[in-house]
Amino acid sequence: MTANPEPLRDRIPHVTDDEKKPRRPSGPLRVTAGALAGAVAGFASLALAELVTAAVRPQAGPVVAVGGAAIDRTPAAVKDWAVRNFGTDDKLVLRLGILAVLTLFAFALGIAALRFRWAGAAGVVLFGVVGALAAIGRPDSRGLSDTLPSLVGAGAGAAVLLFLAGRLAWREPGSAEEPGSGEGSGPGSGDDWDRRGFVIAATAAAVASAGAGALGRSLNGASGRDAVASRDRLVLPAPGSPADAVPRGTGLRIPGVSPFITPSGSFYRVDTALVVPKVDATTWRLRVHGKGVSRPVVLSFDDLLRRDLVERDITLTCVSNEVGGPYVGTARWTGARLADLLAERGVRPPSRGGPADQLVARSVDGMTIGSPVEDVMDGRDALLAVGMNGEPLPFDHGFPVRMVVPGLYGFVSACKWITDIELTTFDAYDPYWVKRGWARRAPVKTQSRIDTPKPFARPGAGPLMVAGVAWAQHRGIDKVEVRVDDGPWQEARLAAEDSRDTWRQWSFPWRATKGGHTLTVRATDRSGRVQTERRTRTVPDGASGWHSVVVTVE
Repeated sequence: MTANPEPLRDRIPHVTDDEKKPRRPSGPLRVTAGALAGAVAGFASLALAELVTAAVRPQAGPVVAVGGAAIDRTPAAVKDWAVRNFGTDDKLVLRLGILAVLTLFAFALGIAALRFRWAGAAGVVLFGVVGALAAIGRPDSRGLSDTLPSLVGAGAGAAVLLFLAGRLAWREPGSAEEPGSGEGSGPGSGDDWDRRGFVIAATAAAVASAGAGALGRSLNGASGRDAVASRDRLVLPAPGSPADAVPRGTGLRIPGVSPFITPSGSFYRVDTALVVPKVDATTWRLRVHGKGVSRPVVLSFDDLLRRDLVERDITLTCVSNEVGGPYVGTARWTGARLADLLAERGVRPPSRGGPADQLVARSVDGMTIGSPVEDVMDGRDALLAVGMNGEPLPFDHGFPVRMVVPGLYGFVSACKWITDIELTTFDAYDPYWVKRGWARRAPVKTQSRIDTPKPFARPGAGPLMVAGVAWAQHRGIDKVEVRVDDGPWQEARLAAEDSRDTWRQWSFPWRATKGGHTLTVRATDRSGRVQTERRTRTVPDGASGWHSVVVTVE
């Protein structure tokens, strides 16, 4: 006999009472609350991370770490575009962009948590893992401790999201907290959840997070107070070799022309630091070592101040400066001669048989900048600068010590917050910018700029002074010429020269006639090299071309 067939009812899957209930849609108010829950969780994550950075270091925070990683991986052309369009605000734009992306990410996680609470929390944790990996991958990483702000913050954010998502869970009819008859509540409305409880919980979480963030910011500020105090107490020694007085006639009294000496507060700043390092001068050290260094040394700030200091007017130029751009300025720098220090340690330039042809300077934030040893030791005033325009270096410009080398673009010479000098070779090591497609060697190109009239100005007909600046550091400017439309080149009047390491102002009296005109300028340096017409972008070794402005004379 065959077995009796299985009853039909036993073959039908059992459906629970809960599974029989239709899934209720999330109304717009609940979705908005979900997005708000994600935003509060994200805020809690960043705030707790800020608090933890006070025990680690500000550079380990998730926004700074991710921003730094983004800068490191940005193609040279994109970085060049950012500097060109946002100027020295490029880092602020980056941070705001990161926060905007995180906010949208938090909204999405909060909405997802309405149905999948643990998936939303896992998304917050994923954010923490990304921040931790970015922090530990930074050049100046201090190891696993740098992962703590991101991981602790992510854990706090995940907990907040789980808690708030719980307040957004559906409430069953007949429960002790069944919704009332207010707008948007009631069966089938999609909004029968604990709105009052959610508002209270979200407000409490936001207030607690704000308190944690404020405490972290305060503690971080306190950690930099020693550095600020060390700068405030500093009185620079009188230089043994002071700069000569700026010659009369060096600065033209023409409205619109850049001043000969750029005020420190107006001096351009282009670097990769999202958080400006605050280094205590009393604990600062500089290590000098590497190939050909027969007597390695570690110097303190007091050791540096006890050396014979010199004071020089030097014009610096950023390689990101477009033709006619603003990233050039002149300051009076005070510092110790770098060549003297290297010679004392046994270093010889390649032309005298030295084994090292590259000097790699390292900053406290991990930046590496490579300079030709030959250029640093050829007699030019390459400095370990401690002062700028008669005062200690501002923090933005490298306090307590930075490098200044006339005639080289900043990306191959101007290491700020310097803490290490290693002698090596170009074949053995590629510094930060070289790895990103920039040139190993980059002497400043001969350039000139029209400061007045401004582009698209509408001056009146008659006598008009055209004026600006020209530079060719360590070669000097010999001549500046101006052309109106397609007319002949006419020589401009040069202001007095301070030194071949500074820019030079120029002026050209023009009798302006009505209509549209193009004014073009070019310079010739002391080597006889005429500024090239050929336009190139800043990558890999600086922009070139003639600067022109278009005006309409009325």
